[in-house]
Amino acid sequence: MKALTYRGPRDVACAEVPSPVLSGDLDAIVEVTLAGICGSDLHIWGGHGFTDDIGFIVGHEAVGIVREVGAGVTGFAPGDRVLATASVGCTTCSECAAGRVSTCTSKAGKPWQSSCYGLGHALAGTQAEYLRVPNADVNLATIPDSVGDEAALVLTDNAPTAWYGCRRARIVPGDSVLVIGLGPVGLMSVQSAIAMGAGQVLAIDPVPDRRARAQAMGARAIDVGDDRKSQVRAVRDATGGRGVDAVIEAVGADATIDLALRAVRVRGRVSVIGVSQNNQFTFPMEIAQLKELDFAIGLCSAQAELPTLLALTENGRLDPGAVVSHRFPLSEGDRAYRMYGSRSDSVCKVVLDPRL
Repeated sequence: MKALTYRGPRDVACAEVPSPVLSGDLDAIVEVTLAGICGSDLHIWGGHGFTDDIGFIVGHEAVGIVREVGAGVTGFAPGDRVLATASVGCTTCSECAAGRVSTCTSKAGKPWQSSCYGLGHALAGTQAEYLRVPNADVNLATIPDSVGDEAALVLTDNAPTAWYGCRRARIVPGDSVLVIGLGPVGLMSVQSAIAMGAGQVLAIDPVPDRRARAQAMGARAIDVGDDRKSQVRAVRDATGGRGVDAVIEAVGADATIDLALRAVRVRGRVSVIGVSQNNQFTFPMEIAQLKELDFAIGLCSAQAELPTLLALTENGRLDPGAVVSHRFPLSEGDRAYRMYGSRSDSVCKVVLDPRL
């Protein structure tokens, strides 16, 4: 089959690789109809990944059609239209049974890359013609007929991460909210905050087209350049000098996390969902303590968020497909990564189609 493989920094290539096969009774094989490139995939592509492996299939977002199931799979059958959750859980521990697969207890001592597709050879990625899904009853979800493939693809990871971040920020009706970073997760955070009843949503990103997308979704975009003091001043000006009630940080960079801590009001809430690999981040403890801040950070378990998100999408209160900007054949994956990495051509969410 065709698949995108990681060969080194800024180097992915479409290659012929062996097709996946069932490795146990709880597996399913899914024919991928769409795969997505996520912002965290760019960490791998840029050479700042989660493993020293090379030659593995990349990607962790996919929708498709079930083609084969193991004897122990009870919830799915060949022909079912499904999405594969980016977070991968087991069938034995209490955390996964509750949908909290990011804190799976049965994987202690095992390669942590097995908790997500495409982080190394432990679990092959989704940017391929076919995908093996372990523990299919936990890690697949049926796509309702009213939800299109592009919207369903965003529901595999970007939308659940955004909703999780807003939940952790405890947004309530009337709150003022700042979203920092307006890629697909940030834009879905704008939608999520509005769906939760936020009275005002501010949005910061250096890319004008992304600010325009956020504004079209109901946010007020802040355009004061990259100067942190000017950004904080603009947030305070927009909130009567207080700062916002809650901040969703969807970048994971030191500068944007610091901005979140400075832009939030006294006794405000900061929720970091951007992926940070910096173990030496200098946390401004004095600011956080004097403000009596709540600081939340974590990784989303898509399984826990999906029931709510599917209902909101079906009822038209969320529009996940609105973040999709480009579609490429799988064979042009290298070009797609380069476009996404350079933020050129008004790129937002990039979708790969193995059938083109």
